[in-house]
This record gives sequence, C-alpha cells and structure tokens, in this order.
Amino acid sequence: MTYSTRIARTAAAATVTAISVFGLAACSTGGDSGSADGPVEISYLHRLPDGEGMTPVSEIVERWNEENPDIQVTATKFDGAATDMILKLETDVKAGNAACLAQVGYSEVPQMYVKGLLEDVADEAAKHEDEFSAGAYSMMTVGDAVVGYPQDTGPLVYFYNATEFENLGLPVPTTLDELSADSATAAAAGKYVTAFTPDEALSWLSAQAAAAGDSWFGSSDGGWTVDTEGTGSQTVAAFWQNLIDNKQTLATERWGEAFTQALNDGSLIGHVGAAWEAGFLLDSLDGTPAEGQWRIAQLPDFGAGALTGPDGGSGVAVMKGCEHPEAAMEFNAWLNTQVDDLASQGLVVAANGTPTTSDKMLRQFGGQDVLAELAIASSNLSPDFVYAPGFASLTKMNETAAGVADGSTTVADIFTTAQTTAVATLEDLGLPVSE
Repeated sequence: MTYSTRIARTAAAATVTAISVFGLAACSTGGDSGSADGPVEISYLHRLPDGEGMTPVSEIVERWNEENPDIQVTATKFDGAATDMILKLETDVKAGNAACLAQVGYSEVPQMYVKGLLEDVADEAAKHEDEFSAGAYSMMTVGDAVVGYPQDTGPLVYFYNATEFENLGLPVPTTLDELSADSATAAAAGKYVTAFTPDEALSWLSAQAAAAGDSWFGSSDGGWTVDTEGTGSQTVAAFWQNLIDNKQTLATERWGEAFTQALNDGSLIGHVGAAWEAGFLLDSLDGTPAEGQWRIAQLPDFGAGALTGPDGGSGVAVMKGCEHPEAAMEFNAWLNTQVDDLASQGLVVAANGTPTTSDKMLRQFGGQDVLAELAIASSNLSPDFVYAPGFASLTKMNETAAGVADGSTTVADIFTTAQTTAVATLEDLGLPVSE
C-alpha cells in the first residue's frame, strides 16, 4: 500500500463509526474455493455505452470465459440512468439477488458502503493495487475498506485551440497566473480561454479544489470533518472571481447551447474540463476549418504542483452478498486492466498504461496522442481527495453558482454552500460530524 493511499483511507475512517449507526458491520471476505461441481458463476452489471466502433463488453467477457473455465462471468448492460441503477442495486441487495459485481460512480461509493450495499474486499484488492492510479484507487476505499477496483477516471485537464493561441501569441498556461494573463490578452481580442460553467459547479469546482491541494473530508475521534473553504478552495474562488469581475471568462452552462455556439464561432478557445470530454468535445467542429486545431495539456498548477482533481469516474464494486468475492475480484482486476478495450468505450482508463488513441481523436486533435496525455493526468489525480456519504446533495453548489454571472452571488459563496450542505447532509444521515 502506498503512503498516499494510506492517507486517503485514513481520511474516511469515520465511516467505520458511522456504520454502527445503521446497525451494519463491514465484512472482510475470506477465501473463495468455488465449487467442485462446476465453475464459479459471477454476474456483472454495467452501464458502459457499447456503441458503434467500441469493443463490446460481451466480447471482453467472452475472452475471459474462454481463458478461465473455472470462473465464468455473465455481463448485463443496464440501459437506465446511473441513479436508477443505484436504486436497482439497493433493491436487489435487500432482496438477496444482486449482481456480484456492479459499476458504481466514485461519489456513490461512501454512501453505498455505509448503507451496507458493498463488500469489503481489501485483502483481495491489495493484490493488484499497484496496477492502478493511486488517486483512482483511493476512490474505491472507505476508511480501511476497499470495495473493488477503479475503472475510469475524470481528471481535469486543459483543452485549447493551438492555432488561435499561436495567432494571439499566447503561451500554453502552466500556472494560474499564466492562465489569468492569457485570459486578459484573449478577452481584449474578443476571445475566451476559459468558460465558467455553473451547472458543473459540484464536480468541477471540487476537483479544482483538489488540484489546489485541498481534501474536503477527513476524520477525527468525533467523526467526519468537513472543510470545503480551505486555502485551495479560496485560491480557486479568487481566480474565477477575478475573471468574472473583469469579463475575461465565458459564463455559461456547460450543457447549454451557448457553450457549443462559442466553440463553433471561435470565441471560446480554451476550456478547463474533465478528461472524458475529449471523446465528444470537438464533434461539432468536424468538417470545419477549426477541425484539428485543438490540443490537450495538463491542468495548470493551482498551487500544489503537478496535481489534478476528480471530475467523474467509476469503478467496479463487489456487492453485498456476493458468494464468490475472491473469484469476482480476479475477474475485476483482469477486466479493468484491459486498457485498449475499455478505452474503446470512451473511458479514461484508471489502470496504469497507455491505450491506443483512436483515429477520431487523432483527427480532431491534430495528430496528438490524446490518450497518452490523459494517462498522465490520471496518474496525477490527488490521492488525498475522497468523497463523503451524501456528496450528491452538494448539487446545491450549482444553484449558488447560477447567480455568479449577474453578481447576486460570489464564487466564494459556492464553497460556503458546500460546507453547510455537507455538514447538514451527514447529520441527516445520522453520521457523526466533528466540530
């Protein structure tokens, strides 16, 4: 176990206390001998896209089954929303018929564990821990428990139009000061090198705080500790407030028409975004003069060095009641190290290694080896930033962020909303919060 992973696990140790509130005990799994009467049967529920040009999950699983006759896996695709899948898993666990393995979002892991929906497979997980990004691996931990392996990551990176940057004489920013300077120069020319996106505030700004060195959730003898207004968050707030006050960033919803329009008309020439956006961000530029002009760089230094934060991502967890956890984790480790197959699904793979960049990405990003760049970002994920139960309730940050553009709220107010909401949510869940 790496030193940084030990820190990440310790940061969530209060959950062990919290579990007793629910009357649940964390169960470490023992050996898995299988059956003398036939192969071990493992069921796996996922929501990977399985789209055109991708390696189908069924094909990946079939290869495993051919090579491992003693452990046979049946994969099922869930076609509903991620939140609906979580509800299904909770219902199935209570009914005693849940899949043995299931895809779960990192932000869902702590609350699912506290509710008794996930197994602790720490002993099995340790066998392949070093094969994954430390930051991604920490997202599958709750206290000393490990519930599975990470599959994909969403580290923040910097997208930029290299042609426009060259035309304006802008350096690719490596620090916040440089990004601020670029913003001023670009704005004077009617361009924006960033967009402030209030509808993404929860994951986007928390990831930036992580990149600035903050860890929002920790533990003490009194229970969970919450600090969403630390020095890192203050750095992030000051940076964006300055750009907004000086009209040097495009303030618009990420998933609204204005963002795409600004991309298409060339007024938006840079974007701090999640790595998984590389798969579709530039689709609207196909066949236009801007096709092939964009590139990806590492996130500028927010003050903590070569560090980035998590904006999305998921892992494959062992569900409570799985009869063969050891066999399940053997398949889990193998599955999540099939980097080329998983990358074909549009994932930024959490396992170490660099998958092959697709022809589409090579075309859209001017021949850049995009997935090699994203693999670096994945390895730079903060290993000390973990989520707490009820993290999804912090979507109230988005509501506060919606008022930033017109001045009715400030960026700092967003982090204050995160603080009050996180504390209230943990208390509502019956979890101890240390003052």
